[in-house]
Amino acid sequence: MTFSCKNYDYNEDQCLKLKVDCVPGRPGCVLEGKVKVSEDLAQRLKELEDKAAARKKRG
Repeated sequence: MTFSCKNYDYNEDQCLKLKVDCVPGRPGCVLEGKVKVSEDLAQRLKELEDKAAARKKRG
């Protein structure tokens, strides 16, 4: 990653706040809405949203 975040665990390569893989700007991230993300990150965020919507629809 090319940023610094107090919630990023470099040893585990994950977010300490959310306890999942670090994807800057994702819902719940301290950077959400504060940064402009690349197209690659925007695609990863869309995939996360789609998975969340699918889980919500199933359950």
